[in-house]
Formats: sequence, C-alpha cells, structure tokens
Amino acid sequence: MTSNFHSHAQHGSRPPRTERVAEQLRQEISRMMLIDMKDPRVRMASISQVSVAPDMRSARVMVSAVGEERERHAVVSALRHAEGYLRGQLGERLENLKTAPKLRFELDESIAYSVRISSMLRELDTGDGSGAAVPEASARPDAELSE
Repeated sequence: MTSNFHSHAQHGSRPPRTERVAEQLRQEISRMMLIDMKDPRVRMASISQVSVAPDMRSARVMVSAVGEERERHAVVSALRHAEGYLRGQLGERLENLKTAPKLRFELDESIAYSVRISSMLRELDTGDGSGAAVPEASARPDAELSE
C-alpha cells in the first residue's frame, strides 16, 4: 500500500517491511512492463497497488488498464501468463528477498469506474444547458420499475 509507505517517509519513521517490499514490487513490475515485456497488451497498463502477505510468500497486484472491458481483462491475463518470468526477474533484482512472492494479478476497476462516472457527469452537464438533464431510461437504475 503505497499511501502508507509515503506517510511513514514524511514522518521520518520506517514503514513496515511488507510495505517497503510492496513498493519495491510495484516499481519493479512497472519497470518490467514498460521496458522488458514484449506483449503489447501490458504497455497501456500500470500497477496501481501491491499488497504483500505478512509471510512475504504472496502478493496481490492490482492492475489498472484503459480500454474496453475485454482489453482490460486481456492485460491481466497476459500478466498472469508472464508470472513465471516476472518472478524470476524479481528474484534476481530484489536481493532483499529469499524468494520472489507468488503474484496474484487482479484488475483494478477504480479508474474505469471513475472514468465512467466522469463521462456520465459530463453528459448530464451538457444535456439541456441547465445541468439538470435526465439520463435515458436505459441508463437509469430505476428504468425497469417505471416502465
């Protein structure tokens, strides 16, 4: 969790080892995605967060990707397929770990959700100029109830 990592650094105390390792993993995996990996699907994605288990044997890697849902899931699939390669590289690059943790890649939906909400708000704002436009019936959550 990177937010805790930075808050510890600002206060002069050292963050727990799991947080330091999580930040190292996030940086190294991101670097490998941009520079080392040949799969074009991973180029437009980023690692938004890494959480490391207390025993350091596994890590949950949240992947943020743009595009259609199918494309975002393809990015996670590509990273899962490359886990062996990534773990091998991490084992060589991170000397402070005996073994690289098992990586569990998951799609981080928060950015896609934010983009969707922003888009909906823009549509509402440009609706009739008053900022009080009503979404189409198919987009309203209560559409089925009112028909």
